[in-house]
Amino acid sequence: MDKQIEFKTMTEHQITDYEIIQLPRHKPIKAWVKGVPLEEEARRQLINLASMPFIHSHVAVMPDAHMGKGTTVGSVIPTTGAIIPAAVGVDLGCGMIAVKTDLKANALPDNLKGLRQAIEDAIPVGFACWRDSLSSSHPAIKRINKAWAKLSDRFDAIVAKHEHLDNGSLRCRLQLGTLGTGNHFIEVLVDDLGFVWLMLHSGSRGVGNRIGTYFIDLARKDMQRQQIHLPDRDLAYLSEGAQHFDEYLEAVQWAQDYAYLNRQVMMALLVDALKTQKDIPDFQTEVEVINCHHNYVAKEHHFGEDVWVTRKGAVRAQKGDWGIIPGSMGTGSFIVKGKGNAESFNSCSHGAGRTMSRAKAKATISLDKHKRDTAHVECRKDAGILDESPSAYKPLDAVMKAQSELIEIVHRLRPLVCVKG
Repeated sequence: MDKQIEFKTMTEHQITDYEIIQLPRHKPIKAWVKGVPLEEEARRQLINLASMPFIHSHVAVMPDAHMGKGTTVGSVIPTTGAIIPAAVGVDLGCGMIAVKTDLKANALPDNLKGLRQAIEDAIPVGFACWRDSLSSSHPAIKRINKAWAKLSDRFDAIVAKHEHLDNGSLRCRLQLGTLGTGNHFIEVLVDDLGFVWLMLHSGSRGVGNRIGTYFIDLARKDMQRQQIHLPDRDLAYLSEGAQHFDEYLEAVQWAQDYAYLNRQVMMALLVDALKTQKDIPDFQTEVEVINCHHNYVAKEHHFGEDVWVTRKGAVRAQKGDWGIIPGSMGTGSFIVKGKGNAESFNSCSHGAGRTMSRAKAKATISLDKHKRDTAHVECRKDAGILDESPSAYKPLDAVMKAQSELIEIVHRLRPLVCVKG
């Protein structure tokens, strides 16, 4: 049947707080998109995904969903007997970390430009990473070395099996504690009670990209060898029990741990950077730190069965789980607690979600509009950041309303300083 006709004949209707998309010979798609547009390209990707024979009960779609590589960003994919590497992605373990301080926002200086500069000086952003000539007295080196000590032996074991992944352990180590590019960011925010929060978004940097890309290619080659025809080449999968499956899991788990530690190192450096500012009073941070992935795969129990759950741009929201849902660089973020909604596989959105591609954003969003939309935030206000401007993202309030059955809002955070790669 022609794809366009097949798409038009699907049935859609509202059931409680989510929409169901159901086609013959497809698993259901349950989408928490009430009041939030879901682009046609993303729907098509979801339909292709739902046709795969190893999808468990259904696919869950978060309100920030938008078109991605292989399948939709903002989707939760339960599988039995197989994993789709392109669905897990290449920024393995990408996620958020946030910590509350006892510092009140009214104690910060009126001009926050110096604070932004101090953060950019303390943490390499964009394509920058630490230099191998970093002195032993540098404040970052002990934190980097401590984190790498937890990773190095496992990394050596992985590259011994897959030498193509070896771009040098030195570079992997020197990218710990660095932000990266794209939608990764560091922010200073204030909550509804006036307390300052520190937050950042990053993942597994270059090494995670190499691992993801490498195993995506291996999965495609497996499909070719087995002459398996797919609705999209990026739905190529690795079957459980096969050699590459176990090796993929080993490498992905390592990259997820790398990303987790990377965020910890940066948060420590961020706290240090603020504490060295003479115009900021001494402060303490809460012991509890929220550090959560939103691009990852894990084994979980759902609907009576152990399944592989791929969260491609989604956060685990089991009952009581703390989570972070950021918006754009002008709209702020939410600190939430999960409600443990079984139909969503205990998940929620990982952000606001894009409304347009980076190329379209750069072509359609004017610099004047970007400056107006970020007038209240100390951040970059140049043409090179337009693809991350607030207008490129969905309205965060609508996204939060659409998932009210998935999470409880604990704090709304307003951005004061935003550092982008």
